[in-house]
Amino acid sequence: MKRRHFLQTAALAPFASMGVRAATSAPIPMGKAEHCIFIWLGGGMCQADTFDPKALGDPKANPKKAGSAYPSIETSVPGVRVCEHLPKTARQMEHVTAVRTVFHNVINEHAIATNFVHTGRPVSGNTTYPSIGSIVAHQRGSANPKVPAYMLIGYPNPSRGPGFLGAKYGNIYLSDTKAGPAGFTRPDYVTSQRVSAREKLLKPLQERVAKEAALADYEAAQREALRLAGPEFMRNFNLEEESADLRNAYGSEFGQRCLLARRLIQDGVRFIEVSHNLGFVNGTGWDTHNDGQENQHLLIKDLDDSLATLIVDLKTHGMLDKTLIAIGTEFGRPPEFDGGGGRGHQCSTFSMILAGGGLKHCGAYGVTDHLSKEIVENPVSTPDFHATIHAALGINPSHELVDASRPVPITDAGKPIAALFG
Repeated sequence: MKRRHFLQTAALAPFASMGVRAATSAPIPMGKAEHCIFIWLGGGMCQADTFDPKALGDPKANPKKAGSAYPSIETSVPGVRVCEHLPKTARQMEHVTAVRTVFHNVINEHAIATNFVHTGRPVSGNTTYPSIGSIVAHQRGSANPKVPAYMLIGYPNPSRGPGFLGAKYGNIYLSDTKAGPAGFTRPDYVTSQRVSAREKLLKPLQERVAKEAALADYEAAQREALRLAGPEFMRNFNLEEESADLRNAYGSEFGQRCLLARRLIQDGVRFIEVSHNLGFVNGTGWDTHNDGQENQHLLIKDLDDSLATLIVDLKTHGMLDKTLIAIGTEFGRPPEFDGGGGRGHQCSTFSMILAGGGLKHCGAYGVTDHLSKEIVENPVSTPDFHATIHAALGINPSHELVDASRPVPITDAGKPIAALFG
């Protein structure tokens, strides 16, 4: 082969292989969900103690016996069982899919794994990747121009941020469900006339910001905050408008966050992350090392109350098929008990949950071994889980974003779970 012909062939080879992949790959399924409530169980939910139960273990035996901490119960889907502390959710499992074979290969450390599950990519030295919430905000915007696209009920950090997409696609966050976002409630003495006067003073400064400057992103975010800081948006945070029976059914502070999330998506917010960071209930939250395991059932019961009520509430409002509920956690936990009777960290397989959103639910997807330690059937990478969320929302998971001049696909080669799309 002549040198010139060899070089031409070598140069074209990558494009040829791309053409083969494009021609042979199956079409990407697309759903019709309009909103997503992403519930975050920070610390690492144990799959064998919740949505992928196995034979009972015993942390007090000598030697300790690996396995689930609690007996399992039947659900509304024949053949699918969950932990005994999820009885309300068990009755709603025809609307739920426990994806039991999620995995990733990053280090079993909380911050790094949290970042990976939020962004779908490992930490990079030269790129800050956007969170799934920011990507949804970028691709879909809000369903109502009078509300933000992306909200966080919890505490912000870079893992939940917009990355290279810029501040415009960041989140509005709050930690107090009654007060709403910090700084959004105007004091009584700040009348609409005073607000208007202040905005007139600010306007010349805003107009001096060059559109191409990095500061322009923050200026746009400032305009958005000023627009939202009014009674029309803030009334969403008055949970007293809901019946006492419904508020009681949702239960704890976490449940009130879920109720608020329903109200916010009803008003047009596209993506809401709700953090279940109630570590004081068992002392450790979902990071159940040592003594945290002993009262883990309190966390599970709390999740059960809120999740089941959210599903029923959305269904009552005719919003369940339009709203995808996703439950994420940074990794799972091994079936073995540690020296203190708790559990360590495990990323080789763990469970994340999908509900509603117009998907074809099956109770559970994927099969793990007898201890939920290794995947047996239907592995789902973290990018695959992201791709499923995006596809359910009508977003092409292979669409390319642009970081400066570099194309970055929305997911890192993630493929939606085809079985969930009818």
